[in-house]
Amino acid sequence: MATGDDVDDETLLVAEAQLLLAEKRTSLSTIRTGIAVAALPLSVVSILIATSRMYDPAGMAHLLVPLLGACALLFLFGAWLMLHATIRIHRYDQRLRALQARNRRVAELLQ
Repeated sequence: MATGDDVDDETLLVAEAQLLLAEKRTSLSTIRTGIAVAALPLSVVSILIATSRMYDPAGMAHLLVPLLGACALLFLFGAWLMLHATIRIHRYDQRLRALQARNRRVAELLQ
């Protein structure tokens, strides 16, 4: 027969698993945002390359250099977002596996 403490512990573990899964979803959204942020500079550079016959790159260097610098920074920021979120997802997965090892009921719910 389950005692009140067992039920409370199980409820707490399920709530902890829900929190970890919510954090994991947030990290997946961060990866999606990082992909979008990293793709924007690639689109800008592609347009610049495609239209390079219409302007003189040497004459436009005073505009192109800051633009390409901003594109590089945006790409690096997007890559950092993706890397940081991936590391966090692995950390949440480890915690979820630890929860599964502690409680059979939580393990059944997460399968």
